[in-house]
Amino acid sequence: MSFTDKTVIVTGAGNGIGAAVAAAYGENGARIVVAEKDVEAGKAAVTQIEKKGGISMFVETDVRQPEDIERLVKQTVDTFGNIDILINNAGVSRFTDVYDVTVEEWDDVINTNLRGSFLCARQAAKQMRRNREGGSIVNIASTRAFMSEADSEAYAASKGGISALTHALSISLSEARIRVNAISPGWIETGSYEDLRPIDHEQHPAKRVGKPEDVARACLFLTDPKNDFVTGENFILDGGMTRKMLYEH
Repeated sequence: MSFTDKTVIVTGAGNGIGAAVAAAYGENGARIVVAEKDVEAGKAAVTQIEKKGGISMFVETDVRQPEDIERLVKQTVDTFGNIDILINNAGVSRFTDVYDVTVEEWDDVINTNLRGSFLCARQAAKQMRRNREGGSIVNIASTRAFMSEADSEAYAASKGGISALTHALSISLSEARIRVNAISPGWIETGSYEDLRPIDHEQHPAKRVGKPEDVARACLFLTDPKNDFVTGENFILDGGMTRKMLYEH
């Protein structure tokens, strides 16, 4: 796949999945905008992209702040001229006892994961609709939108909302030739992969735990212009775990 001359914004690109996604687009010729609220991590991600010959810039961005998102889009257009792809990856994962979670904690998760994704998509789409070929948006959801552990209410609600937001946006933005899809990762190990136990891998039908690069490859696929017949979909990327019955013996 070649993304030469394409401008890609990746939110939450300083670490983990976001950093892997940004690196993958950089290696495939795109101009990368690293949108990250952690300044040190964001600048480090840019350095890694540029070490491999990529073109990148950092924009300090807190997706909870609408003015940050507006500035992100403006700086991107001022620097690179347009926006072709947005990867809505920024998010927080907090698990708090259902009886104790505060309104402030709930709002922080929703405002980061769900509202932030909508505001970024809307602001980027205002620029994408000017493109002759439109654009592509990928929202990072989660299998937690469909299955849960205890005390995950805010996170599950935010990711379920992202899934619904995705198909709604795919219809609303279709006249502008903007495709919108989601990826719902399962267990994607962003720490020490080597420290995982055999059972961690074996419980997956795919026989391994996921890596950030798995999500990156899915993003490349969904945003490839050759795959312009795919829109409004939620691509589950979990090594088959949501297809596996987990009754206790």
